[in-house]
Amino acid sequence: MIRMILCAIWAFGGMFFCFPLHLHYKHLIKKDPMKGWTKAFKLVQGYFKRLLFFAGTKLTVNGAENLPEDHAVLFVGNHRSYFDIIILHTLVKKPLGFISKKEFENAPFLSSYQRDIGCVFIDRENPREAIKTIGEATEHIKLGLSMCLYPEGTRNHGDSLLPFREGGYKIAERAKAPIILVAMSGQDDIFENNKHHFIRKRHVTVTFSEPVTPSDMSVQDRKAFYADIPNRVTAMIESHNKK
Repeated sequence: MIRMILCAIWAFGGMFFCFPLHLHYKHLIKKDPMKGWTKAFKLVQGYFKRLLFFAGTKLTVNGAENLPEDHAVLFVGNHRSYFDIIILHTLVKKPLGFISKKEFENAPFLSSYQRDIGCVFIDRENPREAIKTIGEATEHIKLGLSMCLYPEGTRNHGDSLLPFREGGYKIAERAKAPIILVAMSGQDDIFENNKHHFIRKRHVTVTFSEPVTPSDMSVQDRKAFYADIPNRVTAMIESHNKK
């Protein structure tokens, strides 16, 4: 209960009291997107690190050496918890935005902070709008902002992955950027899997794959790689249980 109270105070209090900074970032992003995203990222990264401290979350990270410091990538991973986003944000070395569900676009406070870090909102039920969002995310990567995609489309608490939607991979292909796969396990035990949704002290394992650049592949190899991504992520998750 104490962890839940601390996390709630930090989460909602932080969003409220930092809101004036959003107005500054919004103005800055219009003039210099990457500069604005970078400033917002540094604030949010520190904010999330403190949130994980209050939650008592311990991390084991494999493949951290694969995280780039000088160029943007498309992260592709499994999605089990809201903590996926929080944890990933604390580990990356460059500013990071997410491809977020359309439903969050008008969420009070939250949507403003999502825009501050370069998130884009995708309507998967509207192909025309989804194509526009993919184009927007592509431009973000070209400007130097890494993006994260969860191809399952929603949080999944099952034993196996939901089908991966491959359309988002075009972001990396068109931006000529690498894809880094991200596999997490244990993150939904922090909050979602607990009775009454209390925050619990838990251990989370994260693995980053080596980067793969789809635009450097032949069409046939690229299709094979896309089709194999769920298998690769599954294998990475299963490796956590063997350690």
